[in-house]
Amino acid sequence: MSKVIYSKDHKYIVEQLKKARQEAGLEQEQVAKILKKTQSYLSKIESGQRRIDVIALKEFARIYKKDISYFIK
Repeated sequence: MSKVIYSKDHKYIVEQLKKARQEAGLEQEQVAKILKKTQSYLSKIESGQRRIDVIALKEFARIYKKDISYFIK
């Protein structure tokens, strides 16, 4: 697996995160508030500029009411 931040796997996770947020009817600002982070933090994740760890991915899955497998190919 490639360690490059712009790998196909990373791009897929980013696309799924954005899609899940939109399906949940949430704005970036709302999710950022739930996470106690800034909107900029979420924007960087969704644009692929920032990686997240498994713990953060689990938190997104909980917020968006998705199984964690939804985000992984």
